[in-house]
Amino acid sequence: MDTLLYGTPYFTESARRFLGAVAALPVRVAVISQEAQEGLPLELRSRFAGHWRVADALDADQVTEAARQLISRHGQPSGFIVASEQMQEAVAATRERLGIPGMNLTTTRNFRDKARMKFLFREAGVPCARYRCVTSDAEAIAFGREVGFPLVLKPLAGAASQATYRIEDIEALRQAMRASAPGATNPLQLEEFVVGQEHSLETVSVDGVPQWHSLTRYLPTPLETMRNPWIQWRVVLPREADEAAFDDIRAVGAAALKSLGMGTGLTHLEWFRRNDGSLAVSEVAARPPGAQIVTLISRAHDIDAHDLWARLMAFGTFTPPPPRRYAAGAAYLRGLGAGRVRGTTGLAEVLRDLGDLVTDVSAPRIGQEKALSYEGEGFVIVRHPETRVVEQALLEIVNRVRVELVAS
Repeated sequence: MDTLLYGTPYFTESARRFLGAVAALPVRVAVISQEAQEGLPLELRSRFAGHWRVADALDADQVTEAARQLISRHGQPSGFIVASEQMQEAVAATRERLGIPGMNLTTTRNFRDKARMKFLFREAGVPCARYRCVTSDAEAIAFGREVGFPLVLKPLAGAASQATYRIEDIEALRQAMRASAPGATNPLQLEEFVVGQEHSLETVSVDGVPQWHSLTRYLPTPLETMRNPWIQWRVVLPREADEAAFDDIRAVGAAALKSLGMGTGLTHLEWFRRNDGSLAVSEVAARPPGAQIVTLISRAHDIDAHDLWARLMAFGTFTPPPPRRYAAGAAYLRGLGAGRVRGTTGLAEVLRDLGDLVTDVSAPRIGQEKALSYEGEGFVIVRHPETRVVEQALLEIVNRVRVELVAS
């Protein structure tokens, strides 16, 4: 039986789902994590062939040493799997050092370094926002005057809109540069602010060839959601993913993945449809999407998409899911302000009214701290054969449900 290594910094709810799917396969799974495994359910951790805890899961030397220790006990692995974007470079370095199959460090950095990514896009003719890697106020201001405002400021290896800001003018740019303190060893990326509808494109690739895709639409954009803490964000996964209206992004997405050197895996590409109909690719991550999109895929196809990903990464094979039977969508419940959850109003009534449309609910917990991300303190997932019904149900949720916070 093959042995697989699996890496994760923490055992978040999402990490547990992916790890559980891998551990359910006919393989031996040895886990490397920063968090102690004792917090996991016994049923899950009892399926581990081994576990090694590290002080810093983003430190390639620590991850490599942990892998060596596990290999000495369980034999050479057939792969080293990771769903966490932040841990990808440490895992890729370990693969190269120990001769483990999988994405190499150069390709991993193509996906992680956003300036490098944009450079490769430009070379390949992939449409994307204008950008510049900056280390000083002078470079940043020169780019701002060249492109115009607003701009987007982000770290080179950011994920999920973390530390990403919309900059309205030169004074705001100066303030953001002072707060971020970039330099030669920690440059920042400035980008043109693209106006339009934001989407994602999820693609399964095997040996560099796209095999299957899915699409979502963001309402509104994640960046706009982060700037406005009162907005309860929505994601719609339309049933009509194969329509001709999406032919252009399917072609552009394939070109983007080829330019970055994608081999086998599931990718999450964020893109814009500008108001004039043209496309702009924002960025691509060589990992499963967050924000419950994997669950949306599961509900739309009546499958377990976590298992689909696990088998793809473990065995390098992919069986396309059956045709999409439903549209699906998620509404994210966010409290306005700061503090902890005092209660939620309107949720019980909305769930009663929507009835069988609802497939999943994660209700905000009393005492729960305000979330730092746009995913908020909870979510509701709905599905229906018609996309417009899903859109209307999500609108009902965000209009009627309120998460009440109280100061800590």
